[in-house]
Amino acid sequence: MLTLCGIVIVVAGFVAGINPLLVVTVAALATGLAAGLDIVAVVSALGRAFTQNRYVGIVWLVLPVIGLLERAGLRERAQALIARSRQATAGRLLMLYFVVRQGAAALGLTALGGHAQMVRPLIAPMAEAAAERRFGAITPATRFLIRAHAAAVDNIAVFFGEDIFIAIASILLIKGFLQTNGIDVQPLQLSVWAMPTAALALVVHVARLFLLDRRLQREAAAETKASERVS
Repeated sequence: MLTLCGIVIVVAGFVAGINPLLVVTVAALATGLAAGLDIVAVVSALGRAFTQNRYVGIVWLVLPVIGLLERAGLRERAQALIARSRQATAGRLLMLYFVVRQGAAALGLTALGGHAQMVRPLIAPMAEAAAERRFGAITPATRFLIRAHAAAVDNIAVFFGEDIFIAIASILLIKGFLQTNGIDVQPLQLSVWAMPTAALALVVHVARLFLLDRRLQREAAAETKASERVS
């Protein structure tokens, strides 16, 4: 049971707001030491895992490109585009992105979206522009609320959508874990049973985004009434 101390460290570190990289590193070291490994073996395991997954660092090559596009006015262009649509709302836009993101993840295209590539430069500004077109200037709190929902859409859609694709790492991880515990399942079986969960996640999150539109409408109406009373 001592090997589970890493989970406690991760939870405590995130609650305390400590640097996530430091928290995860300390949790990994503590777990290895609790499992009976010496410090050299633990560090060697971390280094081996890093070298075997070097492709994870490829994402850093995208960041300069995103920075150049933002400097050239990508956010402003996205906001201007969505401002022309009369039917667009923040919630509807995020619903559409959820469907696209989850569908792409179900096909194994998990790199099609992401916070750095899509949410920050495109999706969040477009959702903010949709809210501003309908309700006028929005408060900083409302702006951060929309950004939080945009980030949540990306996370939840890819989390529940990727398990439908049988060759994704998460499916292989589940299969390996079950197999080591004497439970033999095929990746296709896991994929099939992931479909109802993904569908339910879609329904629940669409409802949350519908409530987001209602909340923005109520807040805008309340601000209008307050302005009328002052005047």
